[in-house]
Amino acid sequence: MNLTTIAIRNMGRNKFRTALTITGVVVTMLVFMTIRTVLWSWTASIEQAQSDRVATRHKVSFIMQLPKRYAEEIKEIPGVKQVAYANWFGAKDPKHETEFFATFAVDPEDYLAVYNEMLIDPAQKQAWFENRRGAIVGDAIAKKFGWKIGDRLTLRGTIYPGDWEFQISGIYTAKRATVDRSSLLFHWDYLNESPVMRVKDQVGWIVARIDNPGRSGEISKAIDKKFDERDLQTLSMSEGQLNASFLGSFSAVLKALDIVSVVILIIMTLILGNTIAMGVRERTHEYGVMRAIGFVPRHVLMGVLAESVALGIFGGTIGLLLSYPIVEKGLGRFLEENMGAFFPFFRIDPKLAVLAFGLAVLISVVAAIIPARQAAGLNVVDSLRRVA
Repeated sequence: MNLTTIAIRNMGRNKFRTALTITGVVVTMLVFMTIRTVLWSWTASIEQAQSDRVATRHKVSFIMQLPKRYAEEIKEIPGVKQVAYANWFGAKDPKHETEFFATFAVDPEDYLAVYNEMLIDPAQKQAWFENRRGAIVGDAIAKKFGWKIGDRLTLRGTIYPGDWEFQISGIYTAKRATVDRSSLLFHWDYLNESPVMRVKDQVGWIVARIDNPGRSGEISKAIDKKFDERDLQTLSMSEGQLNASFLGSFSAVLKALDIVSVVILIIMTLILGNTIAMGVRERTHEYGVMRAIGFVPRHVLMGVLAESVALGIFGGTIGLLLSYPIVEKGLGRFLEENMGAFFPFFRIDPKLAVLAFGLAVLISVVAAIIPARQAAGLNVVDSLRRVA
C-alpha cells in the first residue's frame, strides 16, 4: 500500500462530503465548459472567416442598400475572382410564429461559388437553380421544423410584407463555422420582381472572392475608391473584420462571460480547499501517529496532495463525460437551431476539453497546498493529544 492508495481510501471515509465535493467540481466544470464554448462559438465566425473574401456594404450603415450594378463593377477590379450579392429578407413561418431564422435573397450560382463551404447535393443544387421560387435550407432548421425536399412553404414577410411561397429544392450542410445552418436562401430575382420591391435592382451587401488573401486590404481600398465619388459610397473589409465589427456591439457581454469563467475556477479552488482543510483537521491525530511511527513530513504532505488531486481527477473526468451530452448535444443543438446566426457551429473544442481537465487537476493541487503544508508542519506531540 502506498500514499496514493491511502489517499483514495481516505476519500471514502466521509462519503457524503466527498460526493458533494465531486458534485461541486462537476458542476463547476460544466459551467466553465459551457461559458468557454459559448465564447468560442460566438467568435468562431472571426477565427474561421475566409481570408480570401472581401465584404462590401453601404458606407453609412449595414441596413442601407447598394445598386446591384456595383456587383458587376466590382468584378472588373484586378484580383477579384467571383462576386455574390444578397439581401436580408426577414420573414416568419406562420406555423412557427415565435421561431426566428435568417432568410436571404441571393443569386444562387454566384452565392454558392463564393461560399463554397456550403455543401449541397448537385441534383438539389441544379433543381434550385431552375426553380424561380425554389429555396434551400440548412440541415439544422430542416431537422427542427421537419422540412423535407419538395415541401411548399408560405412565409409571412416582415420587411417585405405579404405571403411569399417557396418550394424547398435542397438542404445544405456546412464544413466551416462561418455558415449558419438555420437559414433559408432563395432567388434574388423572385424578390426583385415582386411589386413590394419599391426600389428595383438594390442589394444589401456584396461579397467578393479574391485571388490573393494577402491583398485583402489593397483590394478593399480599390473597391471603395471606385465608388468614392458616387452618390452611394461603400465600405469594404475582409470577412473577418466584418464579423468582428458585428460582434463589437457584444464586446461587453463577451468580456463579462470571460470574467465569470475565471470566477468559476476560483470558486472551484475554494470548494476543494475547504474540503481538504476539513479532512486535515479531522485526521490531525492520525497524522501524529504516522509521524510517530516513522513517516516524515514529506509523506504527510504528499498524502494530502494526492487526496486533493484524486478529487480533482474524479470530478474533472465526470464533468468532461457529462459535458458532451449536456453542453454539446443538448445546449449546442438548441442554440444551432434557434440562434444559428450567432452560434452556427456550437461544439466543444478538443483543446478546451484538455484545458478544462488540466485546470481541474492543477486547481486541486493549488487548493491543497495550504492544508498540506499545515498537516506536514504539525507537532507530533500536539497532534497525538488532539482527538478530532
